[in-house]
Amino acid sequence: MRWQTVRQFLWGEIPSSKLERRLLLKLDWFILSYCCLMYFTNYLDRANVNNAYVSGMKQELNMQGNDFNKINTIFTCGYIVGMIPNNLMLQVVPPRLWFPSMQIVWGVLTFCSSSVHNVQQLYAIRFFQGISEASTFVGTHYILGSSVWYKPGELGKRSGIFTSSGLAGTLFSGVLQAAVYQHLGGVGGRSGWRWLFIIDGVITLPIALYGFLIFPDVPSTTKIFYLSEEERALSQDRLDSDVVHHSLSWDLAKRVLSRWRWFGCSLLFAISGETESFGSNNLMGQWLSAVGGYTVEQVDYYPSGVTAFGIASTLVCATWTDYTRARWPVLVYMSFCCTVAAICILVWSSPTGLKFFAYYFAGASYAGQATTFAWANQICADDYQERAVVLASMNMWNNAVNAWWPLLFYPATDAPRFKKGMIAMICTCAATLGVTWLVWYLERREQRLAKRKAMEHVDQMREDSPSPIEKDKS
Repeated sequence: MRWQTVRQFLWGEIPSSKLERRLLLKLDWFILSYCCLMYFTNYLDRANVNNAYVSGMKQELNMQGNDFNKINTIFTCGYIVGMIPNNLMLQVVPPRLWFPSMQIVWGVLTFCSSSVHNVQQLYAIRFFQGISEASTFVGTHYILGSSVWYKPGELGKRSGIFTSSGLAGTLFSGVLQAAVYQHLGGVGGRSGWRWLFIIDGVITLPIALYGFLIFPDVPSTTKIFYLSEEERALSQDRLDSDVVHHSLSWDLAKRVLSRWRWFGCSLLFAISGETESFGSNNLMGQWLSAVGGYTVEQVDYYPSGVTAFGIASTLVCATWTDYTRARWPVLVYMSFCCTVAAICILVWSSPTGLKFFAYYFAGASYAGQATTFAWANQICADDYQERAVVLASMNMWNNAVNAWWPLLFYPATDAPRFKKGMIAMICTCAATLGVTWLVWYLERREQRLAKRKAMEHVDQMREDSPSPIEKDKS
């Protein structure tokens, strides 16, 4: 009994049969492995721009003022444009074709980044990369989400592993850039940061081919070679019982806009996602570069600690939330860590060691991403079309905010102190706590109303059905 409890805590809901256990093993081995590798290359590409900037790209492209922030803003704009169309395309084009195709597009554009001669060319490339990379995060959460392949009790852990794979891409990027700068800088007449984009493209394309071969689409349409007929049937039967299926129509807009789910979940991630500004804007790398006294390799290596703590926090929190089914405590933990980190950095007279601690501690902000999307999957589990729109909208609104947020609060010209940014971070954490409570309250209220409605339905059925005495009389 104790071993089963430990097992459930570490890996989620325990399969009810050997067949289900074998099915889950195959899903994790093939679906989760590809999604994680795809997201790894997605974040590797994003982090490479940050690392290239502090490793020679700024000087070689003669970047001035907030050009670095503009690169990220233009990427975000492309990401926003591509988000909902990409997610809706997954209901038209098989995911095994759409995901790898988009990955090839951004892989080719990554190669192009290695040959730019000015920052304007990089602007154009990053916009189209944003459109293609928008397919990955929300699309994968839709595929992983309840009523597609995984149950709610299996979802948090897998979402955490998926999110951690993206963070691993960020972590690997810093190590890769330092190695490339040291060993490939100047080889073939190319700077080290240009080689970084080439290697990134070389890593991306084979993973796209792997996706073409092994990704299984969705349970109702899959014909993938590694699932037996019995396993395909089970993959539908174990999930379909509580899901309402609708044909794609304008009724979808009515369902989405008449409920609180779209508004509440979108607001939650639009605000809470900005706590990731510590890592997404490479504030630690910019701080180290601005204060001086650190080598290029150190500026690339040291911020990896932020990502490492983020991976640890994500996996621990995902494990805990799957076991307890409570998502909100993770957002409280994340807000606490980021508030403490912001205060430590805001007090500029604090020792350097404390600033290192603060930046690393802020890595906890990444834990909220997987949990928030697992929570939204759980809330919208009864309507897969609404869930697709809600997940895409959450990421869309977060990126809509993120398009201007760094320019306003974290401009490169504010390095190394980022005073405005730290004040904004404290306010963001406070707002996150407020919206977290709101979503928790609305979910609880919806559950109470659904339970009451179900009880009334049962009572009505009892009243409508004849009693045994009435049956005897008849």
